[in-house]
Amino acid sequence: MSDQAVQPAAETAPGLTQWQRVSNIFSAPSKTFEDIRRGNRSWWMPFLIMVLVGYIFFAAVTTKIGWNQVAQNAIHMNPKAEERMQQAPPAQRDISMKFTEYFTEGISAASPLVLLIAAAVMALVLWGTINFLFAGKATFPSIFVVLMYAWLPGIIKTLLGTIVIYAGMAPEAFNIRNFAPTNLGAFLNPLETNPAVYALASAIDFTTIWMLVLVSIGVAIVAGAKRSSGYIAVFGWWAILVWRVQDGPPSWADA
Repeated sequence: MSDQAVQPAAETAPGLTQWQRVSNIFSAPSKTFEDIRRGNRSWWMPFLIMVLVGYIFFAAVTTKIGWNQVAQNAIHMNPKAEERMQQAPPAQRDISMKFTEYFTEGISAASPLVLLIAAAVMALVLWGTINFLFAGKATFPSIFVVLMYAWLPGIIKTLLGTIVIYAGMAPEAFNIRNFAPTNLGAFLNPLETNPAVYALASAIDFTTIWMLVLVSIGVAIVAGAKRSSGYIAVFGWWAILVWRVQDGPPSWADA
């Protein structure tokens, strides 16, 4: 009788505020994900935080590095792209350089839209994986909200990258694909390191692993599945993505 009396009270307990969910993601993430599982799915707060921090970084790159320099660095760090650039006629070379510059700056400026699309695609993939392979009961919206909160530690890497830029990083050394010292790849020269080794060293990133762990826990909770199922689903897809880029990260100049 006592259990029956307590259960309804637990189900009707007031949900957490978005600020509480944001703070809990760094201290007690299960509380945030349990709140999402109960149907509290507001996600605009973490989204706005990530967008704000992203634009601070965008401003740092724009004012201290310059997007033309970013484009030059991206091409220089990709030997194949640089070779094609050198072999191209001057007019085509200028067009390719401008395209790389505008594409890189445009993608960065459109980061809110990119973030939403990435979250939607990832949520769809994980929704299918956890439900159909591990008999979960998650909904697409719940996994989408989990991602929004679980990706919050990524702001640490973005802020570190901003600090490094304002601390006096040489513009010629800036790597838009690996801009913060949160992984071993940040301390390696991509031109002097085996592409597979560099890709792996860059993938094993402190903030990336943190986010993957949070996504794994969150997906398992909202799906009512075992934690191990969440880890297998999330880290399995991550391993596939890392394996796919072992030949080196793509360059915008390849487009």
